[in-house]
Amino acid sequence: MKKIAILGLTTLIVLSIGSYTYLTSKNEGSIDKKEKQIKSTNMLTMMLETEAGSGSYKEVTQSEWPTDGYEFNEVLSKCENGGIVNWDNDTKKIIMKSNKSDKCYIYFDVKKESFVDYIINNVYKEDGLNGLYYHDGQGTYTNANQEAGDNSYRYSGANPNNYVCFGSDETTCSNDNLYRIIGLFDDDSDGVYNIKLIKYDYTTIEMLGTDGSYKGSYDGDRYYKGNMYLTDISVYSWSGNESNDGSNDWSTSDFNKINLNINYLNYLKNINNKWVDMIEQTIWYLGAVDDSHNKAKEFYNSERSTSVDGNNPPTYKDEIGLMYPSDYGFSSNPDNWSKDLDEYQSNNWLFMGLDEWTITHSLYYDDNTGVFYLRHMNDLGFYVVSLKYAARPCFYLKSNVIINNGTGSASDPFRISL
Repeated sequence: MKKIAILGLTTLIVLSIGSYTYLTSKNEGSIDKKEKQIKSTNMLTMMLETEAGSGSYKEVTQSEWPTDGYEFNEVLSKCENGGIVNWDNDTKKIIMKSNKSDKCYIYFDVKKESFVDYIINNVYKEDGLNGLYYHDGQGTYTNANQEAGDNSYRYSGANPNNYVCFGSDETTCSNDNLYRIIGLFDDDSDGVYNIKLIKYDYTTIEMLGTDGSYKGSYDGDRYYKGNMYLTDISVYSWSGNESNDGSNDWSTSDFNKINLNINYLNYLKNINNKWVDMIEQTIWYLGAVDDSHNKAKEFYNSERSTSVDGNNPPTYKDEIGLMYPSDYGFSSNPDNWSKDLDEYQSNNWLFMGLDEWTITHSLYYDDNTGVFYLRHMNDLGFYVVSLKYAARPCFYLKSNVIINNGTGSASDPFRISL
């Protein structure tokens, strides 16, 4: 137990644990006014959090202030008689300001790990373990030569534990607040990764609105795998409205500009603005492909090319987007990566059973109206922008988002915060 009594008139005391000897709780403490060093130590109690995010603390005895793996909790650290304690990050010491005898409690929290570091350091162990693959182009598993080669970490297979609760702090995460991790991406190769999320289930009019490209409710059950009533699932054209057929230019799409980047962001803000604060504004790649007869790696390369329809821009910057065809391709088991995406018929965690849009346009048609969509048959197709399909918003988390707890399963999703 570390307790320090501050006696007499003092203004600023630097509490350097290594400068004094610990005494028992029966001893009184004092300050040598010349040396400003603590001579005995029975009125300071150090409390360390037992587990990150637990809010549970234990009293400890040690000869130094904790630094590695811990951070000072300014809110909980208090003194009984009005003394003020602060952490000096330069000297790694506690500074106390008081003018009378006082008893202080110093709290330290387990330093929370960034969500990115947690996935890289704890979830990824080797390719395929926990459904996670590192796309460095050097794997030794089947079809490793078909990796994206962008040093991304991507979840693949039937049902990996990649669930995240986003938009809720409730003990039970509702279906509306479940998202899944597509992967971790360092698109500008600066060593800073961002986690890309996609909504687990489809969207409602409360989320995306009835303006923009709204077309009604989903019609038909197809092979739906989720938990919503189909009549609650809203559908939208990729572009266009009642008076405008639209084009496959994502930068002018009503669905993009109104339904996703106004209505959906407002929906999240209405829950709590802190969730929007976690979303990174990012560059979306808009390179085009002719048709679905391409492998995931071929789609990936084309998406990031300057091959576009007409005067469409090759990139667009905003918060909310949709999945890429390559996201869908690489989310399947690697055994399928050597197949064209219109041949996929296997278990794939990203497949939810309904026709839904991707962000990528097709060069197949001459009138700038072709767009790729994930078909209800578990493969990739392309058609015109004016059709009405379901959607699942995608976005990238800021790199400083931290993980609080969770195992990533649907019943125990990862919990995050800033």
